[in-house]
Amino acid sequence: MTERLPRTPKIPYGGDHNPEQWPEEVWDDDHRLFTQAGVDTLTVGVFSWSLTQPAEDTYDFTTLDRILDRAAAEGRQVCLATATAALPPWLAKKYPEVNRTDFEGRRHRYGQRHNFCPSSPAYRRLATALAGRLAERYARHPALLAWHINNEYGGTCYCDLCAQAFRDRLRDRYVTLDTLNDAWCTTFWSHRYTDWAEIEPPNALTEHWRGSDHTAFQGTTLDYFRFTTDALLGCFLAEKEAIRAHDPATPVTTNFMGMFRPLDYHRWAPHLDFASWDSYPPLDAPPTWPALAHDLMRGLKDGAPFWLMEQTPSTTACRDVNPLRRPGELRLATLQAVAHGADAALYFQMRASRGACEKYHGAVIGHAGRDDTRVFREVAELGRELTLLGDVSLGARTPARTALLFDWDSWWALEISDGPSRLVRYQEVVHAYYRAARDAGADVDVVPQTADLTGYDVVLAPALHMVKGDLATRLEGVASRGGTVLATFLSGRVDEHDRAFLSDVPGPLAPLMGIRVDEWDARARDVVQPVEMGGSTHDARLVFEIVLPRGAEPVATYGADFYAGTPAVTRNRFGDSGGEAWYVATALDQPGVDDVVRRVLTRHDLIGPYADRAGLETAHRTAPDGTRLLFLLNHTPDPAHLTAHTTATDLLTGKRVDKGAPLTLGPLGAAILRTQ
Repeated sequence: MTERLPRTPKIPYGGDHNPEQWPEEVWDDDHRLFTQAGVDTLTVGVFSWSLTQPAEDTYDFTTLDRILDRAAAEGRQVCLATATAALPPWLAKKYPEVNRTDFEGRRHRYGQRHNFCPSSPAYRRLATALAGRLAERYARHPALLAWHINNEYGGTCYCDLCAQAFRDRLRDRYVTLDTLNDAWCTTFWSHRYTDWAEIEPPNALTEHWRGSDHTAFQGTTLDYFRFTTDALLGCFLAEKEAIRAHDPATPVTTNFMGMFRPLDYHRWAPHLDFASWDSYPPLDAPPTWPALAHDLMRGLKDGAPFWLMEQTPSTTACRDVNPLRRPGELRLATLQAVAHGADAALYFQMRASRGACEKYHGAVIGHAGRDDTRVFREVAELGRELTLLGDVSLGARTPARTALLFDWDSWWALEISDGPSRLVRYQEVVHAYYRAARDAGADVDVVPQTADLTGYDVVLAPALHMVKGDLATRLEGVASRGGTVLATFLSGRVDEHDRAFLSDVPGPLAPLMGIRVDEWDARARDVVQPVEMGGSTHDARLVFEIVLPRGAEPVATYGADFYAGTPAVTRNRFGDSGGEAWYVATALDQPGVDDVVRRVLTRHDLIGPYADRAGLETAHRTAPDGTRLLFLLNHTPDPAHLTAHTTATDLLTGKRVDKGAPLTLGPLGAAILRTQ
């Protein structure tokens, strides 16, 4: 998978700039403050469609010309958006088909954003025309650094246009109705289709009850999720093609949203020149939550760096309660993104909007336009540090020997399934195993089922509900080479159509795991079963699979109920090279997951030197010239007193650190060590 990153002399720093919302005298203040803060990159034009095209046959580039020309005159670069994420009112009025129909079957009127039907010919025609006009005008502009198509793609439409497009997609995929009927198991409940026109989108009026996750036919809903991903991707590709007609060289991206369930970003990845995303983690989430999303974004392009396209400098404005980032948290979050592969650090937003729903969203510059606020000072100091860092981390990759499989199809299939438990959340299971590996000091690549696994010693496959293609064979290959594969409860259950495998659970993974599962017990969240492992007792919840070893040996056993004494965790020796396959049959608490994962990592010498330091994160990157970088991030409010495990230079301070010497990180402190 190829990538094309923008060429810059340092980490691009800045963010969303909306000067069209302000008189031009404010622009002068903006650029003065940008210079103070070290801002060199601006994302512009994201929501400017109604300004740039006030009528179907009228384009007005006056304001956008001044914005780009001013940026160039100030020595700043621009990530230019195509403005197609929010319809102008005239378009919705003239072509009502562009307004979405929601899950309950209601055709919406004009309003909000992300408000277009992806199957609308009028939207596709006018959006691509606008993208083409922008590319024709600005392809050779000196400020242009990258193209930013649309913005945070999302949302689903259930209109007649989408229904027909869905049928067309199904016809292309299945060719015959017999094949579709078999894939969807339509002999159930008399659903066998005899004409393509009989197929309806699965929504509240057809197959669903109690919301989008309760469906009578999982295969149908699963295919509609895939259709929505592809429909929105089609809009992106149409705009990209329009840009490429005038600009064959400038890199093109769109900003993703990390672990965003509605869209399978792996389907998008081959079509991006570089990945970018907007990071807004809950501020009470552990630091491994945004780290997981960073690594997922890096994994979209086979480990190539990504752009942090948005983060808040202080607060968000889209939740019921919006806590403020504490002093030092912004710096630490930004350096964490760089540690995990970010080659740009941008904000939303540069100046706070005066009105509408984001007027209280955090901004580099507040409503008063001051340069002496705490937030502005922190942004400016971070800009100074990134300038000192220069280009040393640009293009650097992560030398991970541990992979974690992340699969949107498994996510969808697991959470729309009526059983074994609707309390199991895919993200939470995946995060628990990712967190265990990261806390143990292992670098982790987060990869799709289709990834090449030959370079990894350890492959973690939590909640791998759906097994597709030759994945089981490739996982066996990891163990055959002496590596370790770990799978968990609810793995290996269904095929690509969400049909249960007609074999022992865990389906195609059973020979590798050396087990058979005939029964499983799902209980309420407050039901806790003890699991005995190596002299320790851990809590288990939600799902308790009853494992029958078929070659595997027990590592941990249940301590209660009629399955007391049966295996809860197993290990199976596989192949002639000492490979192993581990299976965790229940939702262990975090200490239990940590215990299992550390046993696996220890076998491959992947435990980091600071693994016992709670709240200390480590990450590695290797630059194209071979420079090795070790990031140390202290996520605690107390100083971290360490011993240097290698001789290095801290790029943030310029100080040399000798192996064995004391190394102290302040509260929420960080070091970037160039190692010898």
